[in-house]
Amino acid sequence: MALVGPVFFDTSILLAGLIELGPGSEPAQAVLDAVAERQLGRVHTAWHCCLEFYAVSTRLAVEFRLTPDDALRLLEEEVISRLEIYQLPEDDRAHFLRAACQERIAGGRIYDAQIAEIARLSGARIVVSDNRRHFSSLFRHMIQVLSALEFAKGHRLL
Repeated sequence: MALVGPVFFDTSILLAGLIELGPGSEPAQAVLDAVAERQLGRVHTAWHCCLEFYAVSTRLAVEFRLTPDDALRLLEEEVISRLEIYQLPEDDRAHFLRAACQERIAGGRIYDAQIAEIARLSGARIVVSDNRRHFSSLFRHMIQVLSALEFAKGHRLL
C-alpha cells in the first residue's frame, strides 16, 4: 500500500507504541519504529493526544505506569521531535462546538470528535487508531481509518 498524504496517529497508537503493553503493542511499536527510521513521511498528531498520553501513561497499572519524568521524556524525544503537532484553530472552535451539538455528540465523545476534526484539518489522509469506531465520522471526508495492525501490515512494517 503506497502512503497517500499525511498520516495522523491517535493516542492509542502513541501509548501502545511507546509502552510495552503486551503482544497487542507490536503493531503500534512497528509503526513508531518506522517513524523513528523516517520511513513514513509526514506524521501528525494532536496536542490533545500528547496530553492524553501523559495523563494515561502516568496512571496505568503499576507494572506499566510511567513516572511524569519518563512520560515527558518520551513525549519530547519520540513524539514532539518527530511528529507534527496540531490543535483546533481558534477560528474553528465555535463552529466545531455547534456542529457537535447538531450531531448530538455528548459526554467524552467530544474529545474524539475534536481529535477527528484536528486530523481532518491537518490534511491527514489516513488516521491510525486502535479505537477505529471513534473516528468513523472521517469516512465522509474520504479519510481512511486503520488500526495499527492494518496500517503496519499494509506498509509491510510487520
